[in-house]
Amino acid sequence: MKKEIKTQESNVIWKGKKLAGSHSGTINFKEGYFNMENNEPTGGEFIMDMTSIKVTDLSGKNKQQLEDHLKNEDFFGVDKYPTAKLVVRNVVKQENGTYGVSGDLSIKEKTNPITFEQQINEDSALAKVVIDRSKFDVRYGSGSFFSNLGDNTIHDNFELDVNLKF
Repeated sequence: MKKEIKTQESNVIWKGKKLAGSHSGTINFKEGYFNMENNEPTGGEFIMDMTSIKVTDLSGKNKQQLEDHLKNEDFFGVDKYPTAKLVVRNVVKQENGTYGVSGDLSIKEKTNPITFEQQINEDSALAKVVIDRSKFDVRYGSGSFFSNLGDNTIHDNFELDVNLKF
């Protein structure tokens, strides 16, 4: 049985850090579901709409500039890669509604394995996921690939707070 998410109520809150501070925002889901057996998740698939990426910690011209930059080829290239996808391959029940989740995350047609813990309830699920953007060819401002960036260096890891509603 598929347990579909309510895309209008579900989202991803992202946070990226650099030496001189951080930025945060949201990404919407295009679709997503868990496969369920005996009321337990066993797998699933979630597609994020990368064209929906928003910046929430800035306003006006600065907000628009950063959103445009995140959408261009320096970061996520949303014209060419409008979606990112997580295919959940394995879910292991732990305790207190917590599950260990493993799967394959695809961003910019690069796929890498990912693991995280997720709280799953009757009508919602929450997870904090850390992603190394350099594994997905998102290298702009990365100290791993460019030197002499100083306080403009952007950390490779970014955080995603995933909020799903069923």
